[in-house]
Amino acid sequence: MNKYINKKVAILGYGLEGQDAEKYFINLGINPTILDQKDDPNYLNNLKSFDVIVRSPGVYRYKKEIVDAEKSGVIVTSPIKIFFDECPGKIIGVTGTKGKGTTSTLIYEILKADGRDVYLSGNIGKPYLELLPKLTKDSFVVMEMSSFQLIDLDRSPNIAVVLNITSDHMDWHKNQEEYINAKKNIVRYQKQRDYLIVNSEYKSSIDFADETKANIIYVSKKSLDNKFKNGTTLRGEHNQENIVMAVEVARILNINEETIEKVVIGFKGLEHRLEYVNEVGGIKFYNDSFATGPQPTIAAVNSFTEPETLILGGSDKGLNYQELGDVINKTKNIKNVVLIGVTGPIINKYLDSNLQFTIYNLQKPNMEEIVKKAFDITPKGGVVILSPASASFDMFKNYKDRGNQFKKAVQSLLNEQK
Repeated sequence: MNKYINKKVAILGYGLEGQDAEKYFINLGINPTILDQKDDPNYLNNLKSFDVIVRSPGVYRYKKEIVDAEKSGVIVTSPIKIFFDECPGKIIGVTGTKGKGTTSTLIYEILKADGRDVYLSGNIGKPYLELLPKLTKDSFVVMEMSSFQLIDLDRSPNIAVVLNITSDHMDWHKNQEEYINAKKNIVRYQKQRDYLIVNSEYKSSIDFADETKANIIYVSKKSLDNKFKNGTTLRGEHNQENIVMAVEVARILNINEETIEKVVIGFKGLEHRLEYVNEVGGIKFYNDSFATGPQPTIAAVNSFTEPETLILGGSDKGLNYQELGDVINKTKNIKNVVLIGVTGPIINKYLDSNLQFTIYNLQKPNMEEIVKKAFDITPKGGVVILSPASASFDMFKNYKDRGNQFKKAVQSLLNEQK
């Protein structure tokens, strides 16, 4: 019998994973109580009246009310903990500060091409509790895993993939140490027969090897075969890091090289991740709206040799922009920096306007104005990159809305030029 039967259950947060959890419990014959901040600012007040609390990832695990309820005997779990407890198949978990989505999707595509029963889930793909009835012992679930999900996870994937670990979500985590410590749960509970694949170019990633009993494989972009480096259409060295991880997973699973190569070379990348939009008047536009922190934007900057106009800024996650400023200041092909949003002035403090580029502070214009300005100031043969290094919530619904508005504005500009 399921351990939740006859229990009084509350779901904290009613986003996608909260809704997935609700369906799961209803299928068990349990009608959970939904507690969401949008409906009631005091939604955490009566947690001790429940037997089980199911925490959605967006709700911070160590809020005082949750900790107090747990101390009083309430079980605190999460959708991903339930999934790990009940999944009969193999789980391939991918984490890192950037590159998770691209790497997870590429692994999924390779396994699918090999005829495996494979599903893509976690932060992308299908809601995972919804998958449980479809899964067997022969199934594979590729999961993009965030620190929000990992923070109290007490099981680890059969294959863990650890990309670069830098800094993110400082508006959610107590500090950088907690962020990295949360990520380490992806390896802490692995068994000797499991695998950990680590990017050997990042010390913070290498440190994960100290936490696992699994077989450890170290890779880097330097170890990527030339047939993949030369064959891929994905721009940037960061994508070589993503590819080498996916290839290593495929090799662990004994997928033949021909299948791996065919999928990697045909893979076009993900929407809003350094996505080529169009060319207008000899200027190419790239949508990297998924870059909500400095590291992916640094990767984007380093992906081009053409003259660059960089669009930066958005809402504030409490991140440090010193390294990004240093990279921009020394990158000779950056000609213009367009700053928008709340973090525009913050980023500006780290930029040296006496160098080779011009800074434009636009504050909070609409996207058509941003794109028009970028077009006007970019030389022919150059590129315009929307890679904000910031969240989007000050001006847009989310990063997808921001990216879609950018693409729409580029299309409007193209239509005007015809």
